[in-house]
Amino acid sequence: MSLYEHVFLARQDLSQAQVDALAEAATKIVEDNNGKVVKTETWGLRTLTYKIQKNRKAHFVMLDIDASGDTIAELERQTRMNEDIIRYMTVRVDEHEKGPSVMMRKSDRPERSERGERGGFGGGDRDRGAPRPDRGDRPDRAPRAEQEA
Repeated sequence: MSLYEHVFLARQDLSQAQVDALAEAATKIVEDNNGKVVKTETWGLRTLTYKIQKNRKAHFVMLDIDASGDTIAELERQTRMNEDIIRYMTVRVDEHEKGPSVMMRKSDRPERSERGERGGFGGGDRDRGAPRPDRGDRPDRAPRAEQEA
């Protein structure tokens, strides 16, 4: 038996109960084919980078699976036929991640207000309209009339 991570994206107009039912159906397919779903994570409704089948958002669900390749082939076949699932991906892994996945760990992510040492937008000390003291009045440029002559 091998270890897999199976992630699928469900349509945005589904309710959370319908998304949970899709995850249960995938779990049943795996268990009927002598596999085991170790962990199920629902990442919630998230905005997509680009539209997929006219959807701007999708419900994300991840399953950690311990099963054979034939079981995964059957799961993917059934997933492909389901109209509520707009994308899926199954990846073989060496070991399952302990605890919550990276998508579920919010404490590791920096807050939006935290910026690097530069301070982010508008945090500069430069005065936008004034000449810069380090460059003077730009002696490297001659007036237009002198350039043409």
